[in-house]
Amino acid sequence: MNIRIPFSCQVAAIAALLLAGPAVARGELPVAELGAGMYRIEAEVAHTFETRQTGLMNRSAMPLHRGMVFVFPEARAHCMWMKNTLLPLSVAFVDAQGRVINIEDMQPQTTDNHCAAGPARFALEMNLGWFAERGIKAGDTLRGFDRLPSPR
Repeated sequence: MNIRIPFSCQVAAIAALLLAGPAVARGELPVAELGAGMYRIEAEVAHTFETRQTGLMNRSAMPLHRGMVFVFPEARAHCMWMKNTLLPLSVAFVDAQGRVINIEDMQPQTTDNHCAAGPARFALEMNLGWFAERGIKAGDTLRGFDRLPSPR
């Protein structure tokens, strides 16, 4: 099946990509510094609908001190899954004050739902076991969430 896209639409799409900036064109996300106790986290920020949908899909490795923070438009019991995600991850659901609500371990390439136990404004994904290995648990407060960009 061949679909013809009008030239004016093609030009508009190319212009939108160019105006979005070189970082978006390369698929790079902004990085925020977060903290958990004495630990520093470099978290890629997924604060748009598109980046929240893609998350860490199709990545084969992630450094130990890196992660991804999802910034949601509203606080609610958000759920995550691992379709097309190659890395085993742990996710901490975090409220608007930076307090950990609950932490879930997630296996690669599964469609099981992993949900916040309460109204979460953020989700922080790290390598599997990262939180447990550092003694971080529900009720602990993480730093830096107040400096994250607003969701779009």
